[in-house]
Amino acid sequence: MASFSGHLSVLRPASSLRCTDRSLGFIPSPLLRFGASPCHQGFGDRTPKLENCRFSPALAVKHLTGSVIAVQGLKFAIVVARFNEFITKQLLQGALDTFKQHGVAEENVDVFWVPGSFEIPIVAEKIGKSGKFQAVLCIGAVIRGDTTHYDAVAGSAASGVLSVGLNSGVPCIFGVLTCDNMEQAINRAGGKSGNKGAEAAVTAIEMASLCEHHLKF
Repeated sequence: MASFSGHLSVLRPASSLRCTDRSLGFIPSPLLRFGASPCHQGFGDRTPKLENCRFSPALAVKHLTGSVIAVQGLKFAIVVARFNEFITKQLLQGALDTFKQHGVAEENVDVFWVPGSFEIPIVAEKIGKSGKFQAVLCIGAVIRGDTTHYDAVAGSAASGVLSVGLNSGVPCIFGVLTCDNMEQAINRAGGKSGNKGAEAAVTAIEMASLCEHHLKF
C-alpha cells in the first residue's frame, strides 16, 4: 500500500468564508490548508487544496426586536380589574405614565374596566379579535386569603390571558399581581419594588412593535 505523508498549515483567519467548489465532495475548514509531500503516490489529484476553492460571504444572522421608541400608529388597550381598586388604580397610573413617556398619544390608549381579575380574559379576547389594537395590557391584583379562592382566580387569570394572546394573535401582557398580602401588593404598585403596571406597559410597547414591524407575513 502506498504511504502518505502530508503537512498541515494554518492560514490567517478569514471571516465568514465558505468553500464553493463542489468537486471536492466536502467543505473544508476555511482556516486550514491541506497539502501532500511528493511521496503520496496513489492519491492522484484528489488531494484537496483550498487554493482551488472560491469563497463567498456567509449570510449574516438577523436579530429582530421590538422598539420602545417607534410607537407611531400603535394603539393599546388596558383591561383593569376593579377588585382591589386601591392597588389596580396605582398600576393603571403607572402604565398610563409610561405610555406617555414613550410617546404614545392619549387617544391611542383605551381603558376597559371589569369587576375582577377573573373577568379580564373574556374582555381581553374580544378586544384582541377586534383588530383595533396592537397590544392588550391586563391589570389586576389577586391577594391570598384564608381560602383556596386565590389559587383559582390567579391560575384562571394567568392561563386566560395567555390563551387570549394565542387565540387572537395580539400580544396580551400579564400585569396581574398575585401577592400573599397587601404589603407585597403596595410595594409592587409604586412602592419600593417599583410599579409593575409601568413595567408591563414597556413590555406591551416592545411586543406591539415587534409584531407590527417584523412579524406580519
